[in-house]
Amino acid sequence: MADVGCKYVFMEVSSHALHQNRVLGVHFVGGIFTNLTHDHLDYHKSFENYFEAKKKFFDMLPAKAFAISNTDNEYGNKMLQGIKAEKFSYGFNENESFHGEIKKMKFDGLDLVFNGADISSKLLGKFNAYNLLAVWSASNLLGFDMGKVNIVLKDIEPPTGRFQHFTSPNGVMVIVDYAHTPDALENVLKIIKTFAGSKVISIFGCGGDRDSMKRKVMGYIGTMLSDIAIFTSDNPRSEDPEKIIEEMKTSLSEEDLKKVKTISNRREAILEGIGLAEKGDIILCAGKGHEDYQEIKGIKHHFNDMEEFKKAFSAPK
Repeated sequence: MADVGCKYVFMEVSSHALHQNRVLGVHFVGGIFTNLTHDHLDYHKSFENYFEAKKKFFDMLPAKAFAISNTDNEYGNKMLQGIKAEKFSYGFNENESFHGEIKKMKFDGLDLVFNGADISSKLLGKFNAYNLLAVWSASNLLGFDMGKVNIVLKDIEPPTGRFQHFTSPNGVMVIVDYAHTPDALENVLKIIKTFAGSKVISIFGCGGDRDSMKRKVMGYIGTMLSDIAIFTSDNPRSEDPEKIIEEMKTSLSEEDLKKVKTISNRREAILEGIGLAEKGDIILCAGKGHEDYQEIKGIKHHFNDMEEFKKAFSAPK
């Protein structure tokens, strides 16, 4: 990258990489802490271990580096404690080094203000407002031309499988999103609830051979924030899909379960969701997003949520 003229490298440093010392010897000039939510506990075993793995990155930053932390997150201030790097905060509450305001949140994007500068974006949701503010803050500290940065932020297209949506011929809004953690599922459903005029139908599952503790949490969130929740398979891997679905139901009352349908075959679950939807309804299909496969018993079968929806809606009635 240096040989072809790259001057900056922005990289995600995972908690796994930090725990396994995979970035030792890499010299960072800055770091951004976005959030800490329920994820990767199959590897870290406890939330405290997960936090300590992420904290390791900020502890290794030198005094001449900067550390930017989302202090709206409950771990934001804690992440900056005892570090050598220069400390900065960002968020949407008050008294941050980089302060954001959401002026308008709509289906075609966001209107924002960052430290007095007007910012518009094609991205959706408050979680993306946080991501944009983090990028804007880092760009500021790196001395970039902020006029150019603002233009770039405006032109960013949503990635495939992240709140990817279309409206069917009969007026049903379909949204495909990669949300596969409790926090991500909650975020995307809360965005949808702000726009929904009719029913919200969610279709989602939980991956096999991964953190099983999040299954009941995701089942509860999906049910509470949907009018109808269809529990199905994600990537079951070596596990029995029916067993995963049963674990997703363990936090639900008898009354809650009246809103839930269980269909382990993901294609059939999608068809069921389409059959239940009427004009003005929104279907969220979460968990796989951009993925074009489903992993079952060690074999990856071609499967893409968006393809399945478009095929179903274009099929002759």
